[in-house]
Amino acid sequence: MGNLVVPKVYKIAETRLNDSEVLAWLKDIDGEECLAHVTGEDKEKLIELAGRRCYKSYRKGLNPNVSKVRTNSDEYHENVLKSKHGSILEHCSVSFALENISRVCCMELIRHRAGAAISQESLRFVRLTDINMYFPKIFSEFGKYKENVAKLMINNAIKYFEKLQIDFMDLFKEEMDGNFETKKKLTSAFRRFSPEGLATGIVVTYNFRELRHIITVRTSRHAEEEIRMVCGQMAEILIKDYPKDFNDFEKVDTLDGLYEYVPKYEKV
Repeated sequence: MGNLVVPKVYKIAETRLNDSEVLAWLKDIDGEECLAHVTGEDKEKLIELAGRRCYKSYRKGLNPNVSKVRTNSDEYHENVLKSKHGSILEHCSVSFALENISRVCCMELIRHRAGAAISQESLRFVRLTDINMYFPKIFSEFGKYKENVAKLMINNAIKYFEKLQIDFMDLFKEEMDGNFETKKKLTSAFRRFSPEGLATGIVVTYNFRELRHIITVRTSRHAEEEIRMVCGQMAEILIKDYPKDFNDFEKVDTLDGLYEYVPKYEKV
């Protein structure tokens, strides 16, 4: 039996440095001195090392045109954000597993495809059994009576759609016990009669530049509430784990149980 569910976000992968090759590379270009002050997580280090390669600013004197070399990583990253040198943020990526999010939310997320990799549960292959859905907060804003009636209506809809899937499988039981190609085609046909609000799972990988953009536009009070919830969870993880490149976001209470995350500097 399906349920009303809440979206969840899991950080499952991130960019890692190959330390021995980084050292060999920097020694080869006489830049290893910078390792004494390039600090932070691997992602943050990679961004700084890539940025310094643009100007050969690993140490003073390496590039005669550079008169000042920053030796504080926090200041370096802040300057990157201020100057909108966004291209170097594209070197780092994070992968999230998003569960219990509706296909409505998925269709909005996949619009952010620049610098992205996306793998979504395929209902051509995954046979529907339980129908889970997110209960929008808006239903709770007009009194307990309407909230309870809305929940009852949604639960009835869930039961209907689940029964429809079971009835399809009963009707085509002999064919569903047959070869895989037939099962795939029938499973694909059955999915056409599932609700758009069906909860599903998706794995997304975005680079830092795109993540800054996604957080800015998708936690806005003008964005749809479910994607605000999902991207707000992503924002909290990114701010906590990669402060050099995300702690300029101001968390603004929009008085509806959700938050906007507004960058201190103009988005890169």
